[in-house]
Amino acid sequence: MGAFHSVSNFRELCGLVIACVGVLSSSVSSLSRNALSVSWRTPAFRRFLSDEARAKIHAAVNEHPVVLFMKGTAEMPQCGFSRAVIQVLDMHRVPSKKLRTYNVLEDPELRGGIKEFSDWPTIPQLYVNGQFVGGCDILLSMHQSGELEALLEKHDIIPKIESSSQS
Repeated sequence: MGAFHSVSNFRELCGLVIACVGVLSSSVSSLSRNALSVSWRTPAFRRFLSDEARAKIHAAVNEHPVVLFMKGTAEMPQCGFSRAVIQVLDMHRVPSKKLRTYNVLEDPELRGGIKEFSDWPTIPQLYVNGQFVGGCDILLSMHQSGELEALLEKHDIIPKIESSSQS
């Protein structure tokens, strides 16, 4: 049963996935087109992080077991992708004491710096035990495949749910 603790959670996820499909498909198309053009990641266009900024971000991603850089707060996300990530983490019942969120809208340096730190062009960005996991699209895919639950269980963020079926 995993993350679907009730039929309403499953229905909520289905609605969330349907709502995100259109936005994600246009984002993927946009990313594909951008990959063909000169990328912001190339050294000529990259803004290099200062050692101080890199150290602050490194400390932040290692501060808690789950760290999310998002637009808005967990209580009031300011974009649909950030809201989707929060909803998925809530469905997996990630304890608030193990989750730290950073609102990149409050700090322009953090907003640009986290993209360079991870070499990932979009927000939100999720880290588990200091390791970059991905953005909303990757998180939704991991959730659907069961990989996210396995990752959270592996790092003792959520309790492992033992299978009740015995042969």
